[in-house]
Amino acid sequence: MGTEVRVPTLGESVSEATVATWFKKPGDRVAADEMLCELETDKVTVEVHAPVAGRLTEIVAPEGTTVAVSALLAQIGAAEAGDEPAPARTHGGAEAQAGAGESKMIDVMVPALGESVSEATVSTWFKKPGDTVAQDEMLCELETDKVSVEVPAPAAGVLAEILVTEGTTVAAGSRLALISTDGQGVAAAPKAEAPKVDAAPARAAKKDVEDAPAAKKAMAEAGLSPDAVQGTGRDGRIMKDDVARAVAGASQAQAPAPAPQPSLPRQPVPADDAAREERVKMTRLRQTIARRLKEAQNTAAMLTTYNEVDMSGVMALRNEYKDQFEKKHGTKMGFMSFFVKACCHALKEVPEVNAEIDGTDIVYKNYVHMGVAVGTPSGLVVPVVRDADQMGFAQIEKKIAELGARARDGKLSMAEMQGGSFTISNGGVYGSLMSSPILNPPQSGILGMHKIQDRPVVEKGQIVIRPMMYLALSYDHRIVDGKGAVTFLVRVKEALEDPRRLLLDL
Repeated sequence: MGTEVRVPTLGESVSEATVATWFKKPGDRVAADEMLCELETDKVTVEVHAPVAGRLTEIVAPEGTTVAVSALLAQIGAAEAGDEPAPARTHGGAEAQAGAGESKMIDVMVPALGESVSEATVSTWFKKPGDTVAQDEMLCELETDKVSVEVPAPAAGVLAEILVTEGTTVAAGSRLALISTDGQGVAAAPKAEAPKVDAAPARAAKKDVEDAPAAKKAMAEAGLSPDAVQGTGRDGRIMKDDVARAVAGASQAQAPAPAPQPSLPRQPVPADDAAREERVKMTRLRQTIARRLKEAQNTAAMLTTYNEVDMSGVMALRNEYKDQFEKKHGTKMGFMSFFVKACCHALKEVPEVNAEIDGTDIVYKNYVHMGVAVGTPSGLVVPVVRDADQMGFAQIEKKIAELGARARDGKLSMAEMQGGSFTISNGGVYGSLMSSPILNPPQSGILGMHKIQDRPVVEKGQIVIRPMMYLALSYDHRIVDGKGAVTFLVRVKEALEDPRRLLLDL
């Protein structure tokens, strides 16, 4: 009995694909995990790898066939006696017997970038062609709209060639570089520039390259020549996504230039001042932050209400128990856990601050996924402490410390920054005394913490010095009324000024 090769899971809402290209033919030997064929869906290209080593005995679904998830693609039989190991794949997809003197090349691919993220920008290469690399050693860093993604070496060897230079935008699953596992075929220097859009010369040298069937159909419908499309598939073959990009590029080229955004014009700069200026392109993360913050201002009816809190109670409790707390739980007791608990407590009483607007509906959430804004060298990110209302002080402190460290190292995943229902932003760590935070859409509320400062206050007719902090709640007035916003902030103030209220649920 042979081993079946079946269509893998294609992704959410995708039920079928087209067999684009077979890289093996019946009778060929295959190694475990060696790529057999490529499938093309409406959204992505999917590689199918051999589940076991052996010999490809039958191709059930030839190129151009539409197949459903789990459909049978091929059969792999046991290797025959005397068979040599499957040949290693070399640069360009050619094959060479082991020991025949040709370099064994391994592709370095763009990894999965996360839900709703289809492309990234190559920000930094940490290696250059000719450098020796260890398996899992970081080769380069990619920057998406939300996070930085590290690309490790899939195998030990020598970095033979960098295919995509810094500053180039790449799609998920595309090739970044080549690693030579035997040190041969190493490029003398990195490519000076990104691949040209004009693919005609490359295709002329690869007349035997067969484009994906769906791509051929799309080119015919769009009236495009294959020479006008840059192929990103293996060996330069054109995929359906390549045609879509070419059509979009042609539309943009024909369209009139967009009207300038209504912003203040840049004033003329004297030549001596211009020589001392530096123009740097905004990172993708910074562009996304700018866009989302402006969208929040344009969409929500944003309003901010203020209060102040006497931090004496929290500071006294923390000073009394912080050593025991750290000894038992292995983490320090900070202020953030008090604020998270106080907000969770207040959100139960004023649930609209924890809700969001979806069209003409209000979505009330019976959970609290607390976003905690963290400043990083690349910009502001908001990791999420999920189900914070179900967590104790120690759990909250540990989770915030873990997420904060991952944020500063640029290692947060997309999942760790999605799904927040309310956000806390602590400008006090930078010395901010008062500010009006901007909503983190689609959330309806964000609490701004500020610097703790000794100030004179009146208590029972006496002027005393107390450690005071200003609190600011920005909220969406479309869903949260002034009464609800003020009530929320007062409940946070009461819980912080007398932390025992949190234990008694008062």
